[in-house]
Amino acid sequence: MIKTKPLKLLKVYMDGCDKLILLGRVLAALSALIVLVPYYEIWKIIKIAVQGENLSQIPGIGFRAVVLTLISMIFYITALMCTHVSAFHVQATMRRRLMKHIMTLPLGIFDEEGTGKIRRIVNVSTGATETYIAHNLPDKAVAAVTPLGIAALMLIFDWKIGCICIIPVLIGFCFIANMRGPKMQESMKYYQNAMENISNEGVEYVRGIPVVKTFGQTVFSFKRFSKAIDDFTEWSIKYTKSLSMPMVKYMTAINAVFAALICSAYFFGRNGITPELVLNVMYYIIISPLLTVTMTRLAYSGEQEMTVVDAIERINSIFEMRSLEDSGENAMPASCDIKFENVSYRYDGALKDAVHDLNINIAEGEHVALVGESGGGKTTAAQLAARFFDVTEGSIKIGGVDIRNISQKELMKKISFVFQDSHLIKTSILENVRMAKPQASEEEVLEALKKAQCMDIVEKLPEGIHTVIGAKGTYLSGGEQQRIAIARAFLKDASILILDEATAFADPDNEVSMQRAFETLAKDKTVIMIAHRLSTVVDADKVYVLKNGCCIESGSHRELLDMKGTYSRMYQEYQKSVQWKVGA
Repeated sequence: MIKTKPLKLLKVYMDGCDKLILLGRVLAALSALIVLVPYYEIWKIIKIAVQGENLSQIPGIGFRAVVLTLISMIFYITALMCTHVSAFHVQATMRRRLMKHIMTLPLGIFDEEGTGKIRRIVNVSTGATETYIAHNLPDKAVAAVTPLGIAALMLIFDWKIGCICIIPVLIGFCFIANMRGPKMQESMKYYQNAMENISNEGVEYVRGIPVVKTFGQTVFSFKRFSKAIDDFTEWSIKYTKSLSMPMVKYMTAINAVFAALICSAYFFGRNGITPELVLNVMYYIIISPLLTVTMTRLAYSGEQEMTVVDAIERINSIFEMRSLEDSGENAMPASCDIKFENVSYRYDGALKDAVHDLNINIAEGEHVALVGESGGGKTTAAQLAARFFDVTEGSIKIGGVDIRNISQKELMKKISFVFQDSHLIKTSILENVRMAKPQASEEEVLEALKKAQCMDIVEKLPEGIHTVIGAKGTYLSGGEQQRIAIARAFLKDASILILDEATAFADPDNEVSMQRAFETLAKDKTVIMIAHRLSTVVDADKVYVLKNGCCIESGSHRELLDMKGTYSRMYQEYQKSVQWKVGA
C-alpha cells in the first residue's frame, strides 16, 4: 500500500495552491453529480415513450437535460482550470528548486550519476506530478462520487435489478484491487529505474556513435545499453503476463453486467412482461456502462498515485545529494601554486580509494603531467583540484588557501578545463565560445578563436561565428569541437589550466593545430596535464606517475628515465607502439 499520500508529499511545493486544488476537486465532484441528473430525465422520457402519454413533455425534459449537462461541463472546466494552474505552479516551483540545488552540487556528480538520469528526473518525474494534479486529482474526485450516484440511481427505480447489475462490477473490482499493493509499488519503482537506466545508457551510446561507426560495431558493442534494453524487455513481458489473468477476470466480470441484466429481465418477467419492467430494463441498459467505466477509472487511479510517489522519491533523491559545503570565508588566494596534502578520495559505494594519501606540489607557472595506467587516479586528482568533489581526507590548497574556503564562483574564475570529450550546445559558435565569458564582445571571441587555431573552421561555415551548430546540417568533427572548447579556455584566460587527454581523439591535422594552441594557451599559467601519449609530456617541468591512486614516481622526463622504473618502462612501450607499422 502507499504509505504516504502524494498530496502530503507535494505540499512543500504548493505555496498556498492547496486551497485552489481543493476547490478544483470539489467542483469536479459537483460536476459528476450534476451530470447524473439528466439520466433521471432520460428515465422520464423512456417512461413517457413506453406509456405513450404526454409526449409533448419530452422536448421540455430534453432541454432541462441539456442545460444540466452544460452546467456540469462548466463546473468541470472550471475545476480543470483550478487544478492546471496549481499543477503548473507546483511543477515550476519543483523545477526551480531542483535546478537551484543542482547548481550547488559537485560537478563530478554528473559523471557519477549520469546526465541522462538527472535529466529524466528533472523532466519526467516533475512532469508526472503535473499530470497527477492537473488531471488525476479531478478525475479521481469524479470517480469517487460517480459510483455512489449511479448506485443510488440503480437502487431507486428497481433495487432488485440494481443489485444484480452492481454485483458483477464489485466482483470485477475485487479482482483488479488485488493487483495493487507493495508488489505493484515495487514494480513501478523497477519500471522507473529501468527507464532511467536506459535513458542514461542511451545518452552515453549516442555520444559514442562516432567510435562505433569507426570500428564498424553494432549496438552490442555497448553492452550496458544493450543489456539495459534486454533486461527491461524481459521484465516487461514477465510483468505483463503476471497481470493477464487478473485483467481477464476483471473484464469478464464487468462485461457480465449485461448478461446479468438480461437474466434478471427473464426472471422477473416470467409471470408477464409489464411496461414498468421494460422501462427499467431499458434504463439499466443505458446507465450500467457508466458504472463499469467509473469503477475502472477508480481502480487505475491507484497506479497513478504509485507513479507520483515514486517520482517524488526520485526528486527527493536529488535534494538528498550533498551540496559543496560553503565555509563562508570567501578567501582569495595570493598566487596560483597548487598543493595536494595527504589527499584521499573514495567514490560513493567504492571499496577502495580512487586517490590515496596523494602529495603533489605545483609551483605557480609550472607545467606538470599526470601519467599512469587507466584507473590510476589521474582524472580524479585533476577533478579534485577543481573541486568537482570534496576530498575525503587531507586538503588541496591554491595560493596557500584551502579550496574549500574559496567561493565556487571565484574558484571557477581561476581554472579552465579542456576535456578529452568536449561538447557544443545547439547555438552559434559565438555563444558556444562566449559561455566562458558571457559579457565578451564579438572581437574578443574572434581573437580567442584565432589563438585556438579555429579560423579555418569559422571561414568554411556559412554564417561564420553566427552559424548555429546542428542547424541546416552544420556539424563539426570531434577535433573541431575540441578546438572550439580550447577557444573557450583562451577567452576565459584563467590562471590555472587543466588538460584531460585533450588531444586523445583528434586526427593528425587537428592535433597539430591543437598543440600550437596549447603552446600559446599555457604560457604564464599553472598547468595540470593528463596524458597517455607520453610524447606530449617530455617538456613538462615535472611528471607524476600515479598507480592505484598513489604517486609512485615523480621528476622530470629525463630524471624518470634515469630511474629505470615504471615511467621508463611505460615510455619504452610507448616508443615501440609509435614505431609499429602494418606488415612490420
